[in-house]
Amino acid sequence: MVLLDHYGRPLLNLRIALTKPCNLHCSYCHGEGEYKNAVKAEMTAQEIIRIAKIAVKLGVSRIKLTGGEPLMRKDILQIVRGIAEIPGLEELSMTTNGTLLAPIAKDLRANGLKRVNISLPTINRDTYCKLTGGRLEDALKGVEAAVEAELNPVKLNMLVLQGVNDSQVNDMIDFARQTGAILQLIELEPINISMEYYKAHHKPLEDYEEMLRQRALYVESRRYMQNRRVYRLPGVSVEVVHPIENTEFCRYCTRMRVTSDGKLKPCLMRNDNLVDILAPMRNGASERELMEIFKLANEMRQPYNLEEGL
Repeated sequence: MVLLDHYGRPLLNLRIALTKPCNLHCSYCHGEGEYKNAVKAEMTAQEIIRIAKIAVKLGVSRIKLTGGEPLMRKDILQIVRGIAEIPGLEELSMTTNGTLLAPIAKDLRANGLKRVNISLPTINRDTYCKLTGGRLEDALKGVEAAVEAELNPVKLNMLVLQGVNDSQVNDMIDFARQTGAILQLIELEPINISMEYYKAHHKPLEDYEEMLRQRALYVESRRYMQNRRVYRLPGVSVEVVHPIENTEFCRYCTRMRVTSDGKLKPCLMRNDNLVDILAPMRNGASERELMEIFKLANEMRQPYNLEEGL
């Protein structure tokens, strides 16, 4: 069973924000599109696992744990183990800043985490500190530990910012090659940031794509990831992630989000169509009732950017 929305798009991926707090302070963070106000009711491990089970029964095959910083949860291993054991789930992954990853990477892998995305905007110590307020050494230890723990693949998310780290792309490509990771170049989104910040730091990725195209042995497209292009360079792969708020992304979107306070979020770009699943769950809703809530949220999935014929 796979849920389709009114535009024929399957629901295959679920992103669950485990918490809103983070130990870094990245100026560009979109926070999974959540409002920046404080969370009133964070989900328990059992509630997160129950939501994941319902999603898998409805055809979701891939779940990604996000935040905030998911590794700030003291019960993260319980959450990972509980979701990984769900029959029918094909892949459990996580997005993290990596600074808390080194001591726990092997345990995460042992409990069922398959792969990890690590937000790493630079390998320049000063630039990293200015961007995040954190220590680059902690993030690099996290990358190394993830590779050693055989989380596969390890992807490095490099958000490219005009005048900040846009000259460091080749350094990041070399670092990804040396560590055995995949590099993702990500374009800045106008989500949860000021327009002044966006205008000052937005950097289109077309020039990088042309450079990668010239250096690539071959190029692939990921159909269910918005036809994202993957450039296979000697010894390393580089993916290019263009803005979410475009017709190509919307046409192939297969995901839904769960906010850190337990609401189903059909679209990253909107907060006016959230569907509360945590309150009904805490009020004793049956599995069938919770599945209907999921179906309702799926029916509210709509391309943020509609195009003719979609």
